[in-house]
Amino acid sequence: MQDIRKLQRALPGMAAMPYFPVGKTRKIWYTGKKSGLWDFASFCAESKRRRGMRTYLVTGGAGFIGSNYIHYMFRKYDNEIRIINVDALTYAGNLENLKDIENRDNYTFVKANICDKEAIAKIFAENDIDRVVHFAAESHVDRSIRNPEVFVQTNVLGTAVMLNCAKNAWELPDGTFKPGKKFLHVSTDEVYGSLSEDGGYFYETTPYAPHSPYSASKAGSDMLVKAYMDTYHFPANITNCSNNYGPYQFPEKLIPLIINNALHGKKLPVYGDGKNVRDWLYVEDHAKAIDMVQEQGRLFETYNVGGHNEKQNIQIIEIIIETLQEMLADDDPRKALVSKDLITYVADRKGHDRRYAIAPDKIKKEIGWYPETMFKEGIKKTIAWYFEHEDWMERVTSGDYQKYYNEMYKA
Repeated sequence: MQDIRKLQRALPGMAAMPYFPVGKTRKIWYTGKKSGLWDFASFCAESKRRRGMRTYLVTGGAGFIGSNYIHYMFRKYDNEIRIINVDALTYAGNLENLKDIENRDNYTFVKANICDKEAIAKIFAENDIDRVVHFAAESHVDRSIRNPEVFVQTNVLGTAVMLNCAKNAWELPDGTFKPGKKFLHVSTDEVYGSLSEDGGYFYETTPYAPHSPYSASKAGSDMLVKAYMDTYHFPANITNCSNNYGPYQFPEKLIPLIINNALHGKKLPVYGDGKNVRDWLYVEDHAKAIDMVQEQGRLFETYNVGGHNEKQNIQIIEIIIETLQEMLADDDPRKALVSKDLITYVADRKGHDRRYAIAPDKIKKEIGWYPETMFKEGIKKTIAWYFEHEDWMERVTSGDYQKYYNEMYKA
């Protein structure tokens, strides 16, 4: 019995009931994804294996970047890690994004809001968390303009909850922290404000100058993480990335919106004159950067993650149209629908920043990360993914999203 209790304490998530003899072999009833009667020696071997696992708590893992990160981590580490995914499953969180890994023994999903102190504290109490990767956030500028309070609640107060729960779990009596623990806060280049059209880049030393409620809320969350690092020497890093694109992106964002609309012959809305510039980063490259910062980044540092793919919004739309025409078969009826004639200019977004551009010099020099996917290749991979997952797009663009879309893009 004492052996079993030791295993139970060492193995959060492996619920072992008292063993009993079956013939001459001691057995254990284990409740979990591999529930059943286990041979005692096999159970001990499994416990030893799991004790060596690093456990990641990923917030917002059912969203676009979070789900791509989880896929990347399992491709890279397979059974060497354990991931606990916490997501409130709001409009952009979709468990379909993770359907192919949901039955893994080393993956657990917890439906919870990061603002729920009790729920988050319970996860830390029941699991020995080694890494926190904090994606969970309200992230669309247009929605922040319409409803800024939700962004402050989730992005600022939710981050405070995550920081406090991690601090309480990791802090030792002398004020230091357990070795090997780290909190990575994933943020955006929008906290830096806007650049002039004639040049310049965002560096880690660029002063914050957010213009939208979204970027202001993310700047607030960044400052909280910085304060915890400065005040408590809390083991953390911050990453600020440029615009991501790739599989599983919710179609309120520019690239999937244009792909989906073009394939259905619908108008392609362009804010203002379409010449706002963004730096585009393929999401798998971002996932790789996050992993490398977790493992190699210096504590308390911020790292900018950019794609070296600066393009005007109108250029992005034209490239998507041309790539769709190239990739669609001649006998595909959708090919006739895809046309630059669909481009429709609409009233500009309030406070629309003119240009973003990230300088990833620091992460390249210190860690060796660089963007591997140039835009021409990345957009083809993205379009191919949407071709293969049309049912996914149909499901996420129904119902409430359609009402939101109609409100946002009135010509």
